[in-house]
Amino acid sequence: MAERIEQEEIFSQVLRAGRRTYFFDVRATKADDYYLTITESKKFTHDDGSFHYQKHKIYLYKEDFNDFQDMLKNATDFIVTEKGDEVISERHQKDYKKEEQVSTEKTTENFTDISFDDI
Repeated sequence: MAERIEQEEIFSQVLRAGRRTYFFDVRATKADDYYLTITESKKFTHDDGSFHYQKHKIYLYKEDFNDFQDMLKNATDFIVTEKGDEVISERHQKDYKKEEQVSTEKTTENFTDISFDDI
């Protein structure tokens, strides 16, 4: 199996987000064209206090930039439109409580008995 040799970074940005870190790195191909790698690095801590990082990488080439940007914008716009931009989760809000499931079954408690013989 051929091992992929990473090219030197030409431009790099880092986004730290809690236990995750995102790296946006511009690299050069052998033909000296540019492409983007997006790496998600997540820190995991073991019971003994030691830790390791799990990494996931996406390679994005120029011919895919426009479609990628469009789809990313569509997906993020959908999320913000549907759920707003406020973070709602057990992890981010200490006082977060799951909403009680409200039964949609009808009850007879407010039922009025009607006689259809009068109609």
